Amino acid sequence: MNERLHSVLAQRGVLPESLAEACEVDPKTVGRWLGGRVPHPRHRFRVAQHLRVEETFLWPAPQRRSGLRGNPGTEIVGTYQNRASVPRETWLSLLHETQEQIDVLVFSGTFLAQSNPRVADMLTERAADGVRVRLCFGDPSGQAVANRGREEGIGDTLGAKIRASLTYYRPLLPAPGCEVRLHDTTLYNSLFRYDDNLLVNPHVFGQPASANPLLHLKRVDTSGWFDNYAQSFEAVWASARAWKPDQEGNPANGQD
Repeated sequence: MNERLHSVLAQRGVLPESLAEACEVDPKTVGRWLGGRVPHPRHRFRVAQHLRVEETFLWPAPQRRSGLRGNPGTEIVGTYQNRASVPRETWLSLLHETQEQIDVLVFSGTFLAQSNPRVADMLTERAADGVRVRLCFGDPSGQAVANRGREEGIGDTLGAKIRASLTYYRPLLPAPGCEVRLHDTTLYNSLFRYDDNLLVNPHVFGQPASANPLLHLKRVDTSGWFDNYAQSFEAVWASARAWKPDQEGNPANGQD
């Protein structure tokens, strides 16, 4: 069975019949692909193009016995021109399907709550089901946020956006399995981990994160890109401080 093809179809909300139509093949043919049969090269190309994923993720090349491991290309599920172009359904399906852990590393992350007003309730529900939830935002009074605000040309606005974003997540603080921390580190990427799926949003100097590209990675083994980014989250998380709203003053209101 091709579990990767099954997973991408579910995440994209594409029915096997729709994929068959896009590739101009019989639905039974798509059924055989889902069962593990490798399509003809021209069909592999059309499937990858239609689903916006890398062909090598859906059908990895056989591993050679040369001792080489962790080909990063096999971890790339898809790419997006910018974070804003990631479908809302993708964020929701990843959140719903997570069984073990959700990790978020951002400066403000306002879009998560603005695109899904129930995000705090949903995260609390996932935690009640045993999912570990860790959210790490920029320290609105820290030097890293001040520097980023200057680089983007928005001054103190970034700190205000973070305070506004945090108000959405206050209900998570008493929930078992949920933690919210503040970091004061240079952020090269925003990270969104849902079990073995990781959305990496690189930061381009002077531009807001929403305007920058996004990579969707799927963990293959312990020697690839996924684990490198996951380890960077752990490093920032370890140096971050717990968010204590009563010690932060009154959060300012703002919009992303």
